[in-house]
Amino acid sequence: MLQSLRYGLAATALLITSQSHADTPQLPPPESTTLSKLQLMQGFPPPPDKLVTQANFNRFPNGRWALHHMRELQPSRGIARDPLADVAKLKYKDRGLGDLRFDDGSGQTTTVSEWLRDTYTDAFIVLHKGRVVYETYADGMDDQDQHILWSVTKSVTGLLAADMIQRGELDPDVTVAHYVPELKDSAWGDATVQQVLDMTAAVRYREDYKDFTSDVYRYAFSSGILPKPKNYQGPASLYEFLASLTEKSGEHGKQFTYQTVQSEVVAWIISKASGRDYTDLLSERIWSKLGAERDAYVLVDPHGTPLAGGGMNATLRDLARFAEMVRRKGHYNGEQVVSKAAIEDIFKGGERSKFEGGGLDFRRGQSYHNQWYQTHNDHGALQAAGIHGQMIHIDPQAELVVVKFSSHPVASSSFTYTSTTAALDAITEALQ
Repeated sequence: MLQSLRYGLAATALLITSQSHADTPQLPPPESTTLSKLQLMQGFPPPPDKLVTQANFNRFPNGRWALHHMRELQPSRGIARDPLADVAKLKYKDRGLGDLRFDDGSGQTTTVSEWLRDTYTDAFIVLHKGRVVYETYADGMDDQDQHILWSVTKSVTGLLAADMIQRGELDPDVTVAHYVPELKDSAWGDATVQQVLDMTAAVRYREDYKDFTSDVYRYAFSSGILPKPKNYQGPASLYEFLASLTEKSGEHGKQFTYQTVQSEVVAWIISKASGRDYTDLLSERIWSKLGAERDAYVLVDPHGTPLAGGGMNATLRDLARFAEMVRRKGHYNGEQVVSKAAIEDIFKGGERSKFEGGGLDFRRGQSYHNQWYQTHNDHGALQAAGIHGQMIHIDPQAELVVVKFSSHPVASSSFTYTSTTAALDAITEALQ
């Protein structure tokens, strides 16, 4: 596989496209891939050429339907809201941002609405000072649909771990083996919890998508993201696969390298340290306190293990509530949901020198800490990102939250990062 996709959601970067920036094919006009025109999964049963399954959801344009119907394709586990709690009402003040014009970074002028269309956006919301100033959904998706977050899931997982650290329930300076003896003989055995959280644990994990014997395919098969091929003899579960990675790629703590397996280890640590299933703890500590409209859910492996590196699904508004809670330093819906200190630590970011050379050249000058990107722009904006255009953007100075769900044909965020940054800058300036 090519360099630009290596840093998408590990195995899932292969799922919908395998092209790099340089050899991306001519993309179909977004308006030709609306669900009303595609007619995917229509009929009883759908015609064979309109049927979306676990085996073909990775082929565009099937993702335009699949990415907000993942529970119908793969096993999952719920992340419950509080069924007795009122929904946290969102206040609205429309600012007409769809018509806002800006330079998309390539010298072309466009509008927010056109940019959303051209980046195959499924749903998009902007909150300013806690009020919804813009919200839109593409054909085929509505405000009750749960969309997969892909690697935005990592940031939810990282926040849960960061809060446990502030509670004294998790020691960031002890080794992984202290919490997960099953990984004692793996490459993670002597890495610290913090190094795993910051993706500086040096694990030899090969992501050659052209070679079906590479680690990324074993991850995809063992976790259930891709169907196991006939006569497959590799690991049968996520935990078994993680324990099989025994070689280091260097010295722990020296260099950031984006690897979804690091996030899966974080979730394993969380469960071992708390004695709780990841989904139950996430529900109790965060999701049940947001006044969410719907339960969230996470995809699971064949043994029921949550895929905490990219398997979470939620509605647009509920993820916006989560992001607004982060912007407010953990306080939302009338209570302190997570520790203020945990949020402040994430906003500080990581060491930029370790991030440099990690392969994410389109994020030059940024850092990674506790599974979040700190942009280090003038406003100190924080970001969470997933393949095919999933995004949380939190600007503390502008009091701005943006959430975007997409089903872009190209997996890598690098493909649209320039225009996305230009759009965010234009929205920020207009609201200020």
